[in-house]
Formats: sequence, structure tokens, C-alpha cells
Amino acid sequence: MIIDVDIHDETNALSEDQVKLIETIINFVATEENVTEGSEVSVTFVDNKTIQEINKEYRNKDSVTDVISFALNDDESDVFAEVIPNLLGDIIVSYPKTVQQAEEYGHSINRELGFLVVHGFLHLLGYDHINEEEEKVMFKRQEELLEAYGLQK
Repeated sequence: MIIDVDIHDETNALSEDQVKLIETIINFVATEENVTEGSEVSVTFVDNKTIQEINKEYRNKDSVTDVISFALNDDESDVFAEVIPNLLGDIIVSYPKTVQQAEEYGHSINRELGFLVVHGFLHLLGYDHINEEEEKVMFKRQEELLEAYGLQK
């Protein structure tokens, strides 16, 4: 594993296989995106109420969402970069929303987990979808990575 993935399951719903999936897919993407070895990322799974509160507090959107990312290392000129690990940030995922969307889209929970985690991780790496052009780039890359990993639709 090239990066450290710290997973917190506040829902107690993830299986061991799902935890392993999250660790391996993030490391797969990290390799594909040339992320610095030794970097760190945190992934937390919460319920709908918790993610709604986070969404309201940090994004001024009082609604349940599926994934939110918080980049911690936006400044590439960090003078401490050689001393402390490259802290990429936090990904927060609603596990109930993951299950709901998997059912709605007609694919497995693991496919939806992979999709959301990769989506959140790409945000930490600087991808975004604020406008149509950025959205095309990010979503194309997201699908390429999921297919290469083996999590097709």
C-alpha cells in the first residue's frame, strides 16, 4: 500500500471485505494518479443525519448527500512537507445513502461504495465538477479508474 487509509465506520455496517475494498481502491487510484508514497487519507462512514448536519454546517445545504470531501493539504509549498506525512484530507460517506443509491441504480453496494470513495478521493487530489468542463474531466477519469479496478456499472 502506497498510502495510509484510516477508515472509521460510525455505522458499524461495513463488512471486512468492504473495508479491504476501500483500502485497495484508494491505493489503486493513488498509484494511477501518482500520489506521493506515505500520504494519508481518512474515510468515515456515517448515517444520513450526521452527513446532513455536516452538509448544512460546511456547505450551507440542509440535505442528505452521499459523500463530502475536505482537502487538508491544498498548499503545495508546505514547509513541513518533509517532516510530516502528506495529509490529503477526509472523505465522509453516508452508508445508508450508499445502500439506497445502489438499489436505485441497480448495481452492487460495493460498486456504489467504490464510486463514492473514488469520487471523494479525486476531490482531494484536486478534481472538481463546478462547471461542465471540469465535470466531464472528473467523471470520465472516475469511470476509467473504476473500470480499470474492476468495478464496472
